Amino acid sequence: MRKTSLTTILKEGIADSSYIWKEELKSVFHDRGVEIFFFFVPLFYPVLYSLIYNTEVVRDVHLAVVDQSKTFYSREYIRRVDAAQEISVVANSSDLVEAKKLMDSKKVYGILVIPSEFSKDLHQSNQTHVAFYSDMGSMLNYKAILMGLNNVSLQCGKDVQISNHPLSTDKLNQINVSPISYEAIDFYNPQLGFATFLVPAILILVIHQTLVLGICMLGGTAREKNRYNCLVPLNRHFNGTLRIVFGKGLAYLMIYMVFCLWVFIVVPKIFSFPQLGKPSTIMIFILPFLFACIFFSMTLSGFIVTRESPMMVFVSVILLFMSGVTWPMSSIPHGWRLIACLFPSTGGIQGFIRINTMGALLADVAFEYKMLWVQAGIYFITACLVYRYQIIHCRKVLLRAYKQTKQVQE
Repeated sequence: MRKTSLTTILKEGIADSSYIWKEELKSVFHDRGVEIFFFFVPLFYPVLYSLIYNTEVVRDVHLAVVDQSKTFYSREYIRRVDAAQEISVVANSSDLVEAKKLMDSKKVYGILVIPSEFSKDLHQSNQTHVAFYSDMGSMLNYKAILMGLNNVSLQCGKDVQISNHPLSTDKLNQINVSPISYEAIDFYNPQLGFATFLVPAILILVIHQTLVLGICMLGGTAREKNRYNCLVPLNRHFNGTLRIVFGKGLAYLMIYMVFCLWVFIVVPKIFSFPQLGKPSTIMIFILPFLFACIFFSMTLSGFIVTRESPMMVFVSVILLFMSGVTWPMSSIPHGWRLIACLFPSTGGIQGFIRINTMGALLADVAFEYKMLWVQAGIYFITACLVYRYQIIHCRKVLLRAYKQTKQVQE
């Protein structure tokens, strides 16, 4: 009897889970709002962001020059600045006031002021100064102009030193101005590109946020359609916590496994982003991330009462800041780091960047990998608790409604 009962329970559980899985897929494909989050955003947003940032670095940032020296050295300095790949000199202003008007109208993003004693100081072997004013509305423009001016100034300084103190040979001149030779090698992002730095984090956030918004919207829709405002439908197949969680989770997992191949493997190949990690390693790492995001979203859906409520949990920018990409994790206060650990995107971003961009193996991201599995387990339990509470609540509501109906009939 015990064996027969257990077999019957397993058969009913599998049948109910399959039914819930099919019903959830129907809900996804018949809801235009959820289709946008589950299909349109994962399909097109990675392409959109990649197209926007695919230039990698900023080139030919417009610069205005105020040349108060008007000498050979100042003109040579301006010529070299204009020849730098980061800068384009588009205006020679007579004074600083005229140059500021160009900056106010966004025709230039920086002003270079060469003082009147520029050439005199160089001839007398004295240190000279140039002033640089920047529009700080864009850090990328500021960085490009500053790097270009710094490189030109260093090279001009070497040439002036050689011309003022020539030695017997070119080799001795080079040793005199550069006694220590060095070569800068940028690992994992040789172009110092913005896309290589930012797009991998955005790809993780796209998966995380679309799952949260889509699943929570389905939860809000289910409550609105239920006459008793319950998350669980009035259906005998939904009379089991594990059946609901497994059925719904399997539907979301099947959809997003396909999009993960597109987002994490195909898109970086199309746009030639650095991808040193093996596709198999990436997908193995992404699996617990998907589980954690799905169960995290299912837990949140228990607190969503309307279809529009999920829009209030759109916190992509905050999650990006707390992920340790835009700001070092070691410099983030301890309290915020603990809060960041609650979200699957934090471990997902850190681990995916190290695997994808730095070629790390699964053993190298063991901490993030284990953290995602722990999150998946914790949020699986919380999702079960949420749906268990909803089942009990639905039974109480039905019992109360039955008693009221019976009293009316009597």
